[in-house]
Amino acid sequence: MFRDLDRAGRWLLTSGIQDTSGGVARYYRSDLERNAPVSAEITGYALSAFLCLHHLDGAPEYMEAAVRAARFLTRSAWDAAATAFPFELSSGLAYFFDTGIIVRGLMRLWRETHDPEPLETARASARAMAADFAAGGVFHPILKLPSKQPLPYDHRWSMEPGCYQLKAALGWLELDSAGPYEKVLDYSLAGEAAFLPGDPDRERVMDRLHAYSYFLEGLLPRAERPECARALARGIGRVATHLREIAPVFARSDVYAQLLRVRLYADRLGVLRLDRAAAEEEAAAIAAFQCDAADPRMKGGFWFGRKRGEFLPYVNPVSTAFCVQALALWQTYKEGRFDPDWRALI
Repeated sequence: MFRDLDRAGRWLLTSGIQDTSGGVARYYRSDLERNAPVSAEITGYALSAFLCLHHLDGAPEYMEAAVRAARFLTRSAWDAAATAFPFELSSGLAYFFDTGIIVRGLMRLWRETHDPEPLETARASARAMAADFAAGGVFHPILKLPSKQPLPYDHRWSMEPGCYQLKAALGWLELDSAGPYEKVLDYSLAGEAAFLPGDPDRERVMDRLHAYSYFLEGLLPRAERPECARALARGIGRVATHLREIAPVFARSDVYAQLLRVRLYADRLGVLRLDRAAAEEEAAAIAAFQCDAADPRMKGGFWFGRKRGEFLPYVNPVSTAFCVQALALWQTYKEGRFDPDWRALI
């Protein structure tokens, strides 16, 4: 594993972003010198990231960290009475998207270890996703706990059903339950064209690029279908155009990483030939977000974003996970070893 990936892995393992419970904080605030609260969703992402790094590096510390993250999810975060993962332990809210990400992480660990505990929790939470969030052909994004009443929608993308939910729906495919995934796929394809730009504020459009990239990732298991291939190819172009227009004002590291990852998948799946110059540019942009500070709470992690040339004060575990995987996939692509298995995508 080359140096920038090793430094990122060390940050995830040793910075304190994963606490003693196994839970992972949403980010480290460099200006306040403290972590944000632990989040179930972020722990689910970190679980997948640790397993990705274990696959790349083979170091047992990554598997140990993954097991700690999974045990936090199954033994502390999972509310068995409510059959839900609260966003944060005392938040009183459950998110459709978060649940799908957690299911995917637990299933990834189960495939590695065959431990029944993550499988059982993944099954229970996937059933709850289908039963509790469903509403007239769409899925509510957020429920109140313990009542499981939907939170009212508003204009923010994360507060409304939308095409971005397709990535969370991959959790059902992980469990070989295609029916609910297909429902989300249908309404995602029907509504995705209106998702971008979706806001007159360019900085908010950058945030929507992140969410729209989830839709593109969620298409990968059905990339052989003509309507999905068209949406994937068209969507890559839309994200790339908006990203380059907005980046001088505001750029998110995860958007660069998501775009590069989906480019590589689309090429290998025969959907869209790789624009190699664009991929090189995106890989260089991703690498520039890695933090070189001496402080071990920051060193090696990836900054969330940059506004007008200045990094925002968030060293982010999900940004780090996406950037690490994007750079690793780019390396394997150039070496002719890229495997387009959608289940490997963090």
